[in-house]
Amino acid sequence: MDKQSMLKLKGPLLIASNHPNSFLDAIIFDILFDLPITSLARGDAFQSKQVFRILRILKMLPIYRIREGAENLHINYQTFDACIEIFKKNEGVLIFSEGLCVNEWRLRPLKKGTARLALKAWKEGIPLKVLPAGINYSSFRRYGKLIHVRFGELIGKEHFDLSLAEGNVYNQFNELLQAQLQQLVYEIPGGNYNLLQEKFGKSPRTTKRVLAPLALMGALLHAPLYVLAKLITQLFFSKSIHFDAVIFALLFLSYPVYLLSITLLACSIWGGWGLLCLLLLFLTAACYVKYDIRLDK
Repeated sequence: MDKQSMLKLKGPLLIASNHPNSFLDAIIFDILFDLPITSLARGDAFQSKQVFRILRILKMLPIYRIREGAENLHINYQTFDACIEIFKKNEGVLIFSEGLCVNEWRLRPLKKGTARLALKAWKEGIPLKVLPAGINYSSFRRYGKLIHVRFGELIGKEHFDLSLAEGNVYNQFNELLQAQLQQLVYEIPGGNYNLLQEKFGKSPRTTKRVLAPLALMGALLHAPLYVLAKLITQLFFSKSIHFDAVIFALLFLSYPVYLLSITLLACSIWGGWGLLCLLLLFLTAACYVKYDIRLDK
């Protein structure tokens, strides 16, 4: 099955992925798939009822690890029950099978949560399919990165003897999933730059000279927003695995305000002609995306 067919898969579906880049991973999968996707996130992010409600609206559910408090582990049963209800609606769930997030290019040993959830669904008669997925970033800090999302072969209950003890099924499941993910996740020891270049190749963006002036203008017009977002992120998340995801979220949330502010300023100076500034921002931004100019290295 080709990648485009994968993205149009119907539920019930469990996407089992590595987890190199915080909540940005979940955003990318949610954008790619036609299927509604609910992602499982670390439990300590759900610190209050208000936060829980907000994250639930954003289609996120908590998973607790022992280091986040043994007293919270019972909540995982509630989360798995919620996932079963999602599967019954023929929707999808995204689980990060390593159980933690680290900005690196390698696959870590898998936890048993993915196997437990899949087995629970199969025992309840749900025709769940598990899709191994590897997400790979050319950079965790630089703006203008490449992202490679790769898919394995679907895993179903027919791959296992469910009459065996649960522990044996968990081990068989993890062995199969680990073998697939090992082929999907790039292994780049120590951030080896040459190997990184080999894996991702050159930027697919065009280098047509006719776009260069507009692309440069786009970089300059948007630089104040990007520089401010990066400074704020460095101030609070400089050593955090959330750096890349936070800067993305800041840009995503602030960009409409930035566009509106510049347009209102232009209109106050040039009247109705100032609306052309909005068109210019969109046009130059599109040229920047097409042309190989970087705001930072």
